[in-house]
Amino acid sequence: MAQFKLPAKSVVKKGKIVNTLEGENVKKFMIYRWNPDNDDNPRLDSYEVDLDDCGEMVLDALIKIKDEIDPSLTFRRSCREGICGSCAMNIDGTNTLACTKYIKDIKDIVKIYPLPHMEVVKDLVPDLTYFYAQYASIKPWLETQTQPPPDREMLQSKEDRELLNGLSECILCACCSTSCPSYWWNSDRYLGPAILLQAHRWIMDSRDENSGERLDNLEDPFRLYRCHTILNCTKTCPKGLNPAKAISEIKQMLVQRR
Repeated sequence: MAQFKLPAKSVVKKGKIVNTLEGENVKKFMIYRWNPDNDDNPRLDSYEVDLDDCGEMVLDALIKIKDEIDPSLTFRRSCREGICGSCAMNIDGTNTLACTKYIKDIKDIVKIYPLPHMEVVKDLVPDLTYFYAQYASIKPWLETQTQPPPDREMLQSKEDRELLNGLSECILCACCSTSCPSYWWNSDRYLGPAILLQAHRWIMDSRDENSGERLDNLEDPFRLYRCHTILNCTKTCPKGLNPAKAISEIKQMLVQRR
């Protein structure tokens, strides 16, 4: 097995890699670490990165740390591979995507944690199993009783398609849901901003013929009505979407239906 080669200015103290760089453009990163394979408590590890030899984004720095300093660092990312949203984490106190967060926008030490109030698999990797189960519960696909045309797609007007703007762009990164206090305390029953935004997307789709059942599925004291319009979700969304507005419109639909 090939041995990992430490950078020139790195030393090992008690099994822990500590890199000490010199230069005017060196940035310090404090990164949450936890390994389920041992009994150690979670900790923050410190790394220094020469920004003159690194890309502009926080993800670039994480990749550099993993490649050149500490190969045991674990995080998700699938950027430029068709799975946007994988590198969601808490950076400088805000849930965001590491691939779109500029290092220069963080004035002091870059502090990186996994998405809050979720079980941690390892280091910066949260367990999204239940989050995806909630997503599946809203049936995120077209449901119709009418047979589709045999020779073409199911079409919709430009006006109907525009109703999905601000909804269909969601990448399920979970930044909004994990910034929501209501979701922190009621995630076992409250669907959360991301899933409710997706639910609204399918209710609004003119091609779907099951909006009544979709609304029935949401009319619950917890699944929908735990939203207290705190707006953390809208503030933190890396795509600039407005989950709080989508939730409000679902509530209005239920009132109108009554």
